[in-house]
Amino acid sequence: MTTDIFHRIEGAEISMETIDGRTIRVARWKARRPVKDHIPLLFFNGIGANIELVAPFAKHLDTRDFVMFDMPGTGGSPDPVVPYNSFTMTKLARGLLKKFDYHHVDVMGVSWGGAMAQHFAMQYPKCTRRLVLAATSPGMVMVPGKLSALSKMANPRRYIDPDFMAKNFSTLYGGSTKGAAGHMGRIKPPSPIGYFYQLLALAGWTSAPFAPFLLKAKTLILMGEKDNIVPVANGKLLRALIPHSELAVIKNGGHLFLVSQAEETLKLVNAFLDAPDTKPAAAKVVKAA
Repeated sequence: MTTDIFHRIEGAEISMETIDGRTIRVARWKARRPVKDHIPLLFFNGIGANIELVAPFAKHLDTRDFVMFDMPGTGGSPDPVVPYNSFTMTKLARGLLKKFDYHHVDVMGVSWGGAMAQHFAMQYPKCTRRLVLAATSPGMVMVPGKLSALSKMANPRRYIDPDFMAKNFSTLYGGSTKGAAGHMGRIKPPSPIGYFYQLLALAGWTSAPFAPFLLKAKTLILMGEKDNIVPVANGKLLRALIPHSELAVIKNGGHLFLVSQAEETLKLVNAFLDAPDTKPAAAKVVKAA
């Protein structure tokens, strides 16, 4: 097991960790302005995405520790030797938390990572206090995005060709293109096997039959008004499925509103995570500015 920090990314401690026989690259931002009752946040990234893409968002959540990792075959994590699924990867995440002595966390996931976040919260309810789901769906039971966006999402050029990304950014992600150039500059392409195994990990997965009974955590659902990949209807479906949830729709937000509307998103996430613990309220919808 290797735990030595070998470099930093935008204030994060970066290390290679071996959990359950899998080696992963891990980033941990320690709270710069720690608040006594603010517990760590575990983050699950989108498909094919590397740590650097979330770094600008993570470093601004500075009153709590923030931990995330590159999935096998993405970013700096070695290629997976054997396939994995939602059970094995959330178990790995739980092992990582134990390594850092984090026994109670808030959990957040974006897009593909939103499914992993849901699974983690169901598999480890005693470990999960609150849940934030961004630009995601209940999995296989979902309202599909625009065909024009999905076809470009399947094209590997979006990882390796900046001109292709620049030309098709709006079609692919929808909504505001603010911050697009910075986002493209932080992309590191996943390996073919890494990307394939990520797709395979959630093939056929859905939280729909289980969320009403197993998702106990208070949940904030964030959706982009103009998301071409995961339309707002999926957020409404999640809100209907998750008992103690609320839905916020980011005005003019595309699939990458964590980048393009980072300030608005941070305000919503901080307000939700910082709110005192009370009896969970019934599901509701709110409108972001």
